Amino acid sequence: MPAIHKFTYPNGKIYVGRDLNTPIQADTTDQILDFNVRKETLWEDATASSSEVSRRQTEFIRKYHANDPAIGYNRWPAFKPGH
Repeated sequence: MPAIHKFTYPNGKIYVGRDLNTPIQADTTDQILDFNVRKETLWEDATASSSEVSRRQTEFIRKYHANDPAIGYNRWPAFKPGH
C-alpha cells in the first residue's frame, strides 16, 4: 500500500520517505528484530497514485522540517532558512 513514513535514527535526525509497497512486512523476522531505526507511518492510501504519494511526501518533509540539515536527512525540497 502506498505510504509515507518518518524514520528516526538513534542520533535523533529524521528522514521522510515513501513506499509504494510494504518492504518491512516482506523482511524476515530476524531482520525486523534487529531494526534500530524507528519507522512511523504518517499516511497511507491504497488508491493513491504515484504523484499523490510524491505530493504528500513533500508536505510531510516540510511539516517536520526533515530537509533542515540540523533536523533531518532529506535534501529535497531544498531547505530555506527562515521559511
